[in-house]
Amino acid sequence: MYCIIFKDMKKSFFAVCLFFLSSALFCQAQVTPLKFNKNGEFKIVQFTDVHFKYGNPASDAALSRIKEVVDAEHPDLVIFTGDVIYGAPADTAMRTVLECVSSRKIPFVVTFGNHDNEQGKTRAELYDLIRSVPYNIQPDRGSADSPDYILPLKSSDGKKTEALLYCLDSHSYSKLPDVKGYDWLTFNQVNWYRQQSAAYTKLNGGRPLPALVFFHIPLPEYNQATADANAILRGTRMEKVCSPELNSGMFTAMKEAGDVMAVFVGHDHNNDYSVMWKGILLAYGRYTGGNTEYNHLPNGGRVIVLKEGKRSFTTWIRLKGGVVVDKTVYPDSYVKDDWHKCPLVKE
Repeated sequence: MYCIIFKDMKKSFFAVCLFFLSSALFCQAQVTPLKFNKNGEFKIVQFTDVHFKYGNPASDAALSRIKEVVDAEHPDLVIFTGDVIYGAPADTAMRTVLECVSSRKIPFVVTFGNHDNEQGKTRAELYDLIRSVPYNIQPDRGSADSPDYILPLKSSDGKKTEALLYCLDSHSYSKLPDVKGYDWLTFNQVNWYRQQSAAYTKLNGGRPLPALVFFHIPLPEYNQATADANAILRGTRMEKVCSPELNSGMFTAMKEAGDVMAVFVGHDHNNDYSVMWKGILLAYGRYTGGNTEYNHLPNGGRVIVLKEGKRSFTTWIRLKGGVVVDKTVYPDSYVKDDWHKCPLVKE
């Protein structure tokens, strides 16, 4: 009897080893170049502020919406922009959310919000856990707890890099005792972005590549843009931007580099708008969570469709039951001289 059990245990042990080995190889295999499809398009779905609480029925709506949106849109990539989880156990909660995408074999990445590492797991532990989920394509974090990274998008023929997706960690709260509120992107992050952007621009013959940026806490420029009566805003604004009190200059760096078309964030649950500021679109995703946190908008996700070889993209919000709202085109829908011709794009 003991021999039989030992043999079964050996089989189980080897099966487990094989599973983890295949999972590791699988995850590595998934880190292949993302690329535009044969129609010259690349579709991203952004989910933000899922605020998932494992075992809480109020979170069921979040899981249902994630599944519904990805099933309707069939994206090439899903990006979660922070505050994915909102209660312990952190590992089970995170896996439950990510499984909605992973089970559909869709590549995905996660940037952290200010609440993710408050549920019993550090950013480093969560980052490693996320990377262990099939179809995650984040790079190894190295010595950083939560690194910034770039996802290059290849041309439809796979021969060259056509666009860039920057994914940043916007941290949590101010570390200075006399400065209240939220943290800001550091000078090291600004310098990292400038160096990466310059390197890709040089490789592209001196022409900046079209780029998008994703993180959680909005930049101070969001408040500047909404305060300007001449700035064109599409979508819903129902609360003030909860940005850092200090400005470390990331927006200026993006403007000077000339590659970034748009920034996509979360954090403020009652905002889902996009507003043009100095040629860069400052946008929110749509709150994706259930009633585990404050919200006054029906939950959903933001869809972004990039165009190969063009500094242009289409974006919209998808809600329950196939409802699509606020479909716009960058830059046309946000340029005052042209807005009367094409303020919105009809289905």
